[in-house]
Amino acid sequence: MKKSLRFMVAGLAITLVLVWAMPAHALFGFGKSEKGETAKTAPVKMIPASFADLAKKINPSVVNISTTKIFKTRGFHHPFMGENDPFKYFFGDDFFKKFFGNKMPREFKQRSLGSGFIIDPDGYILTNNHVVAKADKIVVKLEDGKEYKAKIVGTDPKTDVALIKIKADKPLKAVTLGDSDKIRVGDWVVAIGNPFGLSHTVTAGIISAKGRVIGSGPYDDFLQTDASINPGNSGGPLIALDGTVIGINTAIIATGQGIGFAIPINMAKKIVPQLKKTGHVIRGWLGVYIQDITPELAKKFGLKEGQKGVLVSKVFDDSPADKAGIEQGDVIVKFDGKAVHSSHELALVVSQTQVGKKVDVEVVRDGKTLVKTVKVGKRSEKIAEAETETSKAPEEMGFEVQELTPELAKRLGLKVKKGILVVSVEQDSPAYDAGLRKNDVIVEVNRKKVTSLEAFEAALSKKSEGGYLFLIRRGDGALYIVVKPEKDEEK
Repeated sequence: MKKSLRFMVAGLAITLVLVWAMPAHALFGFGKSEKGETAKTAPVKMIPASFADLAKKINPSVVNISTTKIFKTRGFHHPFMGENDPFKYFFGDDFFKKFFGNKMPREFKQRSLGSGFIIDPDGYILTNNHVVAKADKIVVKLEDGKEYKAKIVGTDPKTDVALIKIKADKPLKAVTLGDSDKIRVGDWVVAIGNPFGLSHTVTAGIISAKGRVIGSGPYDDFLQTDASINPGNSGGPLIALDGTVIGINTAIIATGQGIGFAIPINMAKKIVPQLKKTGHVIRGWLGVYIQDITPELAKKFGLKEGQKGVLVSKVFDDSPADKAGIEQGDVIVKFDGKAVHSSHELALVVSQTQVGKKVDVEVVRDGKTLVKTVKVGKRSEKIAEAETETSKAPEEMGFEVQELTPELAKRLGLKVKKGILVVSVEQDSPAYDAGLRKNDVIVEVNRKKVTSLEAFEAALSKKSEGGYLFLIRRGDGALYIVVKPEKDEEK
């Protein structure tokens, strides 16, 4: 036992000597070439020792925003306990109406808090639209405690961005806007804001994900971070370690922990000039209804294996796409030189394209690649732009139809006057799983128009490998789906 212990002690001593004798490059990861020269390797950035200097630099540019909304109501109100007032049941309404009047005007003030950050020494401040929307009074408080009334310069509800302005007695310290495209998943970030009204609270974390779609609007493209974001943080800056702002903190998941979202600053930079100039945002418009490509649709429309794109299910008459020669059934694979993989991605890039700009749109039509030059139009609020319709891979069929007549179309309020009306769809049936719904109108089967039951039944009587391709009309839009008969699925 003692002999073994002596060997262990001796071994430990030798190990310590060897470690002590090791050169620094061996201990700390610096490489050495065969010639003995120290190799230059990229240093690994570890957790910052402190965020204090960063916070000190940015804090003067972060502001507290308090808003007041006034709601006016007219009508009789009991002055004691409202609807549950026991005096009401004893004296009755007439008693109170006699003494307090029947129409007593009352004002209700709703107050809320948010954050923002100065982007221009002249007093321009960036924040969230939901922080200042419909506010009757906006007060901005700086780090030094000074307060100023603010006015709304411009808002964009679709991206939840707002630009407000204050008149200060001296130039203000503004932040530097960074490049959110360059931020990487895993990079450190710092959030500064006023959670729960607690001014200038600093939290730190990393970028957890990019390009998040959380269903808040058509142009979702959020940065996800685990830096703590709470109510009141909305509108505050998300900051990279180089001191530049790369996002606007905007949303949280109430039931989640370590999950916050920020609007990429590159998106805000594109719309701020428009907000300054006109108070609102003008977006590009292509003039098509689009949908994501499923494996079944990819085969039907001649895409190569693994090729991505967005399917055009409808082209608006006299729209930019129509004038450029883009057709229903085309698959858009590139827009202005950028590959597109989803309908959401295409809608986003089109919306950010300058109105009037000519861009090349690459499409696949019947397996052939074509390039169309489109002059991007102005998006109209009256016409839905690039609405997304998706369908699941169908597994079987199961629905009833009848021939659509003009009278029936008028009674149901349908836009299309000819086609095959879907009367019912069985729950969990092949057609239901494919996306077919009651009152849809089938206008094509396998790229052939069908306006009668005879034509529809004839089309279904022909074998179609991989399922039947339906073009349906739903409201103002259109949608392609592939329905597989049960027998095909079993094979």
